[in-house]
Amino acid sequence: MTVSAAESPALTPGTIVLDQTVAARAPWSAIVRRGQVLTIVDLHGNQAVDCLIYRADDTAERYSAQDTLAAQGGIFLTTGSVLRSSEGRPLMTVVADEVGRHDTVGGACSRESNTLRYGHHTKHQHACVENFLAEGAKWGLGKRDLVSNINWYMNVPVDPDGSLGIVDGISAPGLRVALRAELDVLVLVSNCPQINNPCNGFDPTPVRMVVTSS
Repeated sequence: MTVSAAESPALTPGTIVLDQTVAARAPWSAIVRRGQVLTIVDLHGNQAVDCLIYRADDTAERYSAQDTLAAQGGIFLTTGSVLRSSEGRPLMTVVADEVGRHDTVGGACSRESNTLRYGHHTKHQHACVENFLAEGAKWGLGKRDLVSNINWYMNVPVDPDGSLGIVDGISAPGLRVALRAELDVLVLVSNCPQINNPCNGFDPTPVRMVVTSS
């Protein structure tokens, strides 16, 4: 589907090949082909989107926080950041960003971490690790394939003494981030269900995933 730049939900020009809304608390995945651009739209504002990236034809090669951060010399992602694999190869590049800073160190919530941080009464609550496992299973991925993830839209400032915390977000309704695939990649997402800290404003909401081809 081709739409005008003014009408397009995507941040970069191109033909829309996929346009899906991910429900609050839900997982999502898709293959994004080399040269295509994935735009993630924060529909209601301050919704954390946990993300893992794998090489589509060899999922043993996957996003590496260590390689990515070492290469760019910083812990936050924004326009120009290159998301590198465990082999040091570029998987995706952030080509446009309306927020300005995204997290790489906060990790993915799990039932275990919720219990530890917030109490045993949270043990039943759905979490990002469960989303990753359920969605990853569709592609033959399991628990051993989960690595340190990206948290689009999540605000985790780091103080000079090295301490960090998840605080109120800096996103707003409709803000977008766009990622260009440098290889054919599998993108795995958990639209974060967390309600015990402010990463989602204590109210998880839907997001939109738009893939365009130039």
